[in-house]
Amino acid sequence: MKKIILSALLLASAVTFAQDDKGFSFSGSIDTYAKANLNADQNQTPTTSFADQPGFALGMINLVASYEGEKVGFVADMVYGKRGADAVFNSTGTSSIVNQLYVYWNLTDKLTATMGNFNTFLGYEVISPAVNFNYSTSYMFSYGPFSHTGLKLDYAVNEDFSVMLAIMNATDNTDYNITGNYTLGAQLGYKGQFLNIIYGDQTMDTSTDTQFQIDYTGGFDLSESFYLGINTTYNTTAIEGGDDLGYLGAALYAQLATSESFSIGLRPEYFSTFGSFGAINEDTNGDGNIFALTLSANYKVAEGLTLIPEVRMDSASEPTYMSGAELNDGLASVLLAAVYSF
Repeated sequence: MKKIILSALLLASAVTFAQDDKGFSFSGSIDTYAKANLNADQNQTPTTSFADQPGFALGMINLVASYEGEKVGFVADMVYGKRGADAVFNSTGTSSIVNQLYVYWNLTDKLTATMGNFNTFLGYEVISPAVNFNYSTSYMFSYGPFSHTGLKLDYAVNEDFSVMLAIMNATDNTDYNITGNYTLGAQLGYKGQFLNIIYGDQTMDTSTDTQFQIDYTGGFDLSESFYLGINTTYNTTAIEGGDDLGYLGAALYAQLATSESFSIGLRPEYFSTFGSFGAINEDTNGDGNIFALTLSANYKVAEGLTLIPEVRMDSASEPTYMSGAELNDGLASVLLAAVYSF
């Protein structure tokens, strides 16, 4: 552990020293929060990623070193803390502090090749809380892939239209591929709207459970102060010798900026699982649905620091959350997060 921390400090010092050189940059964030349930035991939480600890809790520290050259570049994105650990788990455990680690080559003005570990291109949300509007995450993000390791080609047809093709290891298997099975990925982009697809074996063993996921992510500036984001997804896995399983969902991201320092946003989401996926309640054999409503505000206290108060209500199709000796189908929670970006 001491070696890991020392290496991170040396990396930070080296990159900071190199910031005067053209193309080098060093950035990151830290986050912490306090959370409480209003109608359930404090250890109850939505089956989503992050912001799932009661009381005062820690998020993560995120350190990103990068170089952007005329032809080549790299990104080294490191995370420490529970939020980061939950996001970068894999079968071997050796990449437990690596969020992203890739190099890229601008083959032409329009074509770029990227190789390494990069955050997923599916979905509206990302791992870093400094980029998301809501502090807690959606069900679609939580059950979709977090990251991929492989090779992708991005081609900008023109200013409006883009195409991406990728070949990757099984999702979240960031270190290596011991099965010889690969996943294909594709993305079509048009004026900020993206259609995303992955297809292939997602397991980290030699089984032939083939997964298909199609995802739409986009958004529109309806006025100078009002933005509406959209995310829909459908995921199904064909299980060898068993029934198919998967999930589907849809969410809106309505955000209103009332001033340069304050904005408020509402995220309604519908999420459903089928075929023993086990995401809602074990008693339902994985077949169930949830409607979640998340109201968040972003208040920029000063340069770098944003406070995010949040109220969230999750309503499941079956009794799911413990409150004393009873099992309820609803969970109401509040949190206050502090996110500092540099």
